Amino acid sequence: MAIFEGATRQPVSETLALVLAGGRGDRLQCLTDRQAKPALPFGAKYRVIDFPLSNCINSGIRKVGVATQYRAHDLIQHVQRTWGFLRHELGEFVEVWPAQQQTPEGGWYAGTADAAFQNIDLIRRHRPKHVLILAGDHVYKQDYGTLIAEHVARGADVTVSCVSVPKDEARRFGIVTIDGEERISSFVEKPGNPVTQPDDSSRCLVSMGIYLFNAEVLLTALKADARAPGSKRDFGGDLIPSLIDKTRMFAHQFARSCVSSRRADEPYWRDVGTLDSFWQANMDLVAAQPAFDLYDRGWPIWTHQEQRPPAKLVFEPTERLGMVSATMIAEGCVVTGATVRRSQLFSDVRVDRASVIEDSVLLPACEVKARARISRAILAPGCIVPEGTVIGEDLSDDRARFQVTANGVTVVTPRMLERLRDAPEREIRVAKAAQRALAAEQGHVRAVM
Repeated sequence: MAIFEGATRQPVSETLALVLAGGRGDRLQCLTDRQAKPALPFGAKYRVIDFPLSNCINSGIRKVGVATQYRAHDLIQHVQRTWGFLRHELGEFVEVWPAQQQTPEGGWYAGTADAAFQNIDLIRRHRPKHVLILAGDHVYKQDYGTLIAEHVARGADVTVSCVSVPKDEARRFGIVTIDGEERISSFVEKPGNPVTQPDDSSRCLVSMGIYLFNAEVLLTALKADARAPGSKRDFGGDLIPSLIDKTRMFAHQFARSCVSSRRADEPYWRDVGTLDSFWQANMDLVAAQPAFDLYDRGWPIWTHQEQRPPAKLVFEPTERLGMVSATMIAEGCVVTGATVRRSQLFSDVRVDRASVIEDSVLLPACEVKARARISRAILAPGCIVPEGTVIGEDLSDDRARFQVTANGVTVVTPRMLERLRDAPEREIRVAKAAQRALAAEQGHVRAVM
């Protein structure tokens, strides 16, 4: 609504942000077998959680709790190393709040709302006026100060940050319907047939998983949800829908608070919770003029800077001249006489001579031996691709060896490659065992004769 475009920016010092980062990330499958989804590497040198945390710091929010649970060691280590520069004596912090079984039942976090409920004492300790609930697995830039200003100007109890997405993608999110004043009239989590926007039947208004509460409204709602029979203790599935008729709940249009250094057709926000969306979001970054700009000095994305040597491109005259184009290369990478196009090379990746890498994401410490060809693929950390291996050209062959997504992206892990290397040895052992069995049988027959 136009009346909010000039809303006075509110001080954010009384806002506490809680980043929900405990999710397992089942839809990312093999990439999250050993680490939580928010700790997943992204954009050549970052982790996914760096984006909501950077938004907090850039927006002026300096009181942040990070709720962790599933395989949290890498995530905790990263948060401590990256965000330790804040001054606790000034009331600034990014704290890790691990699951501590703080309820009488002694269970782990049952859902997103339960993660907040089990940390009620910590929330109260900081006496915030507002509590900003954030997902730890989305990639976007947002000025939360603008969101808070709109919330205050409306006299809202709850504000849900929303974005418009194509209907085909909307089934993964909470669907929001609003009236003429943008007050929320319904909220349905992940429906099979989502309601489209009144002015565009091809798109839906969905929740970004970003909720701003007046603190007392949140604490009261968390207690009620914890007592509610049948609740799954989830913000989108239970708590938010239960408050629609009880509170002043409004939608905030992400376009009004999105931070972008260049004009885009639509504000950039990606949930990287699936293998296809993770691959596509990384591919978005290698465009000549990406919709999501990592090079904007006015809104930097902060991360832990690993101590690595500079990336190096090595010319190999005996084989062929290597070439790298439309590719992001992190520290510690060495590309030797290879061709790399439209790809992401994370830290310590090695690509040997005459190899060709296209439209692929190579996560940290991968190694591609000579004459390999890789296209439309994700290589998990630590993959060592043998010489001459071909990945991504024959999907039927890839399905037998690796994992192929619905959109035809091949996902490779070190364990899959180990099975391939072990296969010839197993075949030889089986063949020799069969020969020995046959020889023994023939010997027995001769002895009988």
